Amino acid sequence: MNAEVKMMRTAAETAYTDALAALPGAEPVRALREKALRLFAEKGLPHRRVEEWKYTDLRALIREMPPLAKGADAAAIAEAKKTNVLPNIGAREIVFVNGAFVASLSNLKNLEKGLRISTLADALAKDAAMPALLAKLNPGKYDAVFALNTAALNEGIVIDVANGTQIAKPIHVRHIVTGTSPVSVFGRVFVKAGKKSQATIVQSHAGPDAVAYQTNTILQLSVADDAELDVVRVQAEGDKAIHLSMTVGAIGNESRFRSFALTTGAAVSRHTVPFAYAGRNARALLAGATLLRGKQHSDVTLEVDHALPGGESRELFKTVLDDESRGVFQGLIIVRPDAQKTDGRMMSAALLLGDAAEMDNKPELEIFADDVQCAHGATTGALDDDLMFYLRARGIPKKEAESLLIQSFFGEAIETIENGKIQSAVMARAAAWLAERSVP
Repeated sequence: MNAEVKMMRTAAETAYTDALAALPGAEPVRALREKALRLFAEKGLPHRRVEEWKYTDLRALIREMPPLAKGADAAAIAEAKKTNVLPNIGAREIVFVNGAFVASLSNLKNLEKGLRISTLADALAKDAAMPALLAKLNPGKYDAVFALNTAALNEGIVIDVANGTQIAKPIHVRHIVTGTSPVSVFGRVFVKAGKKSQATIVQSHAGPDAVAYQTNTILQLSVADDAELDVVRVQAEGDKAIHLSMTVGAIGNESRFRSFALTTGAAVSRHTVPFAYAGRNARALLAGATLLRGKQHSDVTLEVDHALPGGESRELFKTVLDDESRGVFQGLIIVRPDAQKTDGRMMSAALLLGDAAEMDNKPELEIFADDVQCAHGATTGALDDDLMFYLRARGIPKKEAESLLIQSFFGEAIETIENGKIQSAVMARAAAWLAERSVP
């Protein structure tokens, strides 16, 4: 006798399905959204028996879905004006408040020649190829974050850098949540860097403490041949927030890509980076610093996929864990049979400041070519007693001595940011986190 096995849906899974299915939309976007929602409905929120989500069980962590945010009214916009986690970096700003684009806080006038910026709604209405582009870069594996974001596809921004265009001024996309009631916010940023173009994209996320809101955000990248793209993201969400994000992209022949992520916020966060080498001799540097305290949980999961020859990948991630916080790093480098002469290096290092802090490192290599150089490493440790003694013996107070060592530890990752103003702003933000730390 065969019995049909039927998965029981949690309250959160049912709420997601009902809320997103009710969103209005026109073809062909509606078809794209319905497909994503079916994908989500088949498997629901990932749980610990799904290998990629073993350490971050969303089914257990997300018990309910707050109502969808209703956009930005005057009070929300006024509140958002007070929040900027990366000020004075000389950037062109694009601002979203509670998931809605706010033109009055953004600066889209006098765009550089060759730069086009449009809202996702306008791009979908005017460019018939846009739905296919959004679908084309779907990650191969099932991912509930991407599926839910696609099912909610509505608000977002499209940044298009034409062939041969060099954009000197960084473009800062700011995502701000305001208010005192929990909401769900979705957003999509699509960046298309043309051949031989150059640009710097900054993303920041901020919101209020003591509010259990949820954000789901996707940065989708298409980097053409011989292009150069820098991406910096700062996640400084409120202390009760759940932040789910993804950077998904592909780079072409001879292209260069650098990315850095600073994580200090959210009760639970997960950033996934499925990244593909779609061209020969492409180079990418992925780096990050994660600073956690209290009972924060943060997960960084990478998948770097070398499909063609001559690719170079570098990954450097530093995690500082205080109190009872928990960090997760999962990094996979895939070298496919045609990806000869690949050079891939990955390093994850964690510094435990609290006796109850926990770090889970899972670096992996899958190599199917024979003429390659690949390596990975992972370390977890405490502050060096000898260095502490050296500093204390010179009269440096305990908190200051620890701060010097901690800043030196995560500073190596922050120094990978090429733009000096952005690097200084990110370092200042990390230093502020350090200054708030209490030392017994």
